[in-house]
Amino acid sequence: MNSTEYTLLAKIQNPDDLKLLNHQELLQLASELRKYIIEVVSCNPGHLGASLGVVELTVALHYVFNSPYDKIIWDVGHQAYGHKILTGRRDVFHTQRKKGGLSGFPTPKESEHDAFGVGHSSTSISAALGMAIADKLKGITNRQIVAVIGDGSMTAGMAFEALNNAGASKANMIVVLNDNRMSISPNVGAFSEYLLDIATSNTYNKVKNDVWRILGKVEIAQKAVQKIDNAIKSIVLRHSNLFEALGFRYFGPVDGHDLLYLTRILDDLKKIPGPKLLHIITQKGKGFKKAEQDQITFHAPGKFNKDTGELIIEQTEKSSPLNYQDVFGYTLVELAKNNDKIVGITPAMLTGCSMHIFQEHFPDRTFDVGIAEQHAVTFSAGLAIAGMKPFCNIYSSFMQRAYDQAIHDVILQDLPVIFCLDRGGLVGADGATHQGAFDIAYFRCIPNIVIAAPKDEIELRNMMFVASQYQHPMVIRYPRGKGVHTNWQQPFQTIEIGKGEKLLEGDQVVILALGHPVNFALRAAKKLAEQHINIGVYNMRYAKPIDLDLLLEACHKYKHIITIEDGTIIGGFGSGVLEIMQENELKNNVIRLGIPDKFIEHATQMEQYQECGFNTHAIVETVKSLMEKNL
Repeated sequence: MNSTEYTLLAKIQNPDDLKLLNHQELLQLASELRKYIIEVVSCNPGHLGASLGVVELTVALHYVFNSPYDKIIWDVGHQAYGHKILTGRRDVFHTQRKKGGLSGFPTPKESEHDAFGVGHSSTSISAALGMAIADKLKGITNRQIVAVIGDGSMTAGMAFEALNNAGASKANMIVVLNDNRMSISPNVGAFSEYLLDIATSNTYNKVKNDVWRILGKVEIAQKAVQKIDNAIKSIVLRHSNLFEALGFRYFGPVDGHDLLYLTRILDDLKKIPGPKLLHIITQKGKGFKKAEQDQITFHAPGKFNKDTGELIIEQTEKSSPLNYQDVFGYTLVELAKNNDKIVGITPAMLTGCSMHIFQEHFPDRTFDVGIAEQHAVTFSAGLAIAGMKPFCNIYSSFMQRAYDQAIHDVILQDLPVIFCLDRGGLVGADGATHQGAFDIAYFRCIPNIVIAAPKDEIELRNMMFVASQYQHPMVIRYPRGKGVHTNWQQPFQTIEIGKGEKLLEGDQVVILALGHPVNFALRAAKKLAEQHINIGVYNMRYAKPIDLDLLLEACHKYKHIITIEDGTIIGGFGSGVLEIMQENELKNNVIRLGIPDKFIEHATQMEQYQECGFNTHAIVETVKSLMEKNL
């Protein structure tokens, strides 16, 4: 960091340093913080827009509250870059999302200022309520608990479940609703702020509470006071009905970029007992023109020019294969042109999973239901039972949130919902909260489900084609990132459900690979062949049902079997192979490669494959070690 360019930010080692600044210096600090986030993220890709939108809020929170004693819980974590920088991680902020560096999300393992580990949305209010109730039970009355939620997280049912519980509990906590829509609500202005100052002032609340206490059960007088209170709220708190009905004191909406006003109102809210909700209006991408104009792209833009905002695309990317995600989108369009029953559903991942490609052609058949995975699945079930063919695209790690709906509402009823699990397997820089490690294991134990995993984009297309004609529930899981071929758009072919294929024959060792790791196995086989070691490679295609004939053939022909999957070893495809072998009393030597029994932290995908021991090099070494032990 250039201390001459960041004169104030360079002095901030922890939140206590903020409290020494005057108002003008706070404003300057916010400006420097925003500039620093842009500078670092421009060359170290991460989530940009949401963090830029809460710069003023971040400074205000750490100015008013005493972290880590006071607890600030950031929902999702997309908004927390400024928080990380102000809490002692400024000089290592450039390592975020890299192996051995900072996580892209708040985690208590990294800092005591990260009050709760996050990554998935809509958990902050529940966690904050738990902390507030724990303080109450322990007799702690001077700690502030603050949940910061926004960036779409209020669309999830869990947030409203927590609001309902928190309001009923009367717990002492603050919820800051970061509403980052494009425009500022009309009632954000001097008059609104003046009335809100009244509503949050010590005098107003003391008088109100004293009046209620003195009046006791005098019903007429109580009603009179309530009418006055409601009159103020009817002018200022036009959107308060829902939150107040849930038992919260509602304040807002206010300008979330007015730093000094935020410090005043947050300081006032500290003194008001019970559950409070502060509704702030912010602009996602605030302070960086391109991010303000294109909020979707600059949510997580990759590398870009910090001065112009122009995206930096590597030359190799221009000529490389498409992402699996884009192949999914284009293929769904092809299928839908010949089948008017096909519909697409996604929970707030329209661009991430490339459902936007389908939306461009079939807007009336595309449903982005918001961050609401449970609803997405049961909504898909309703579409299916009414005769439609839903392709429900959910990130593998987010599918965990709708497990009961998948079983109870889809699979138990044998409805033809196609779960397209994007980012199945290791995902790279998003890290432990986003790894698609568990879907094979948690779906494989359910009756009446097919689990498919294509080795490349061509198989993805063909599996989607098969699924479009299949009249039962099916899972297709595929990885994040680039595919294998540039000539992927080939005529559809039927792949028989539950049938794999032999790609290479060998001598003593065969690899039974599932999904994208088939390509690692083929590359390993090529390297081993150069050393005069010939191995078999089978593309198993399906984790359920496993191709019994192909497996038994492999067991009878080869002494050593290596299973490979981009998923957890425990309960996964390799476990299924062992179960079948045990049932058939087969005694082959089996080695299972995949994700071990631990959470895999952020790094590149290739670094994670290496860490887990199933990249090309690791496979070669495994085979050579096996051969040396069994000479």
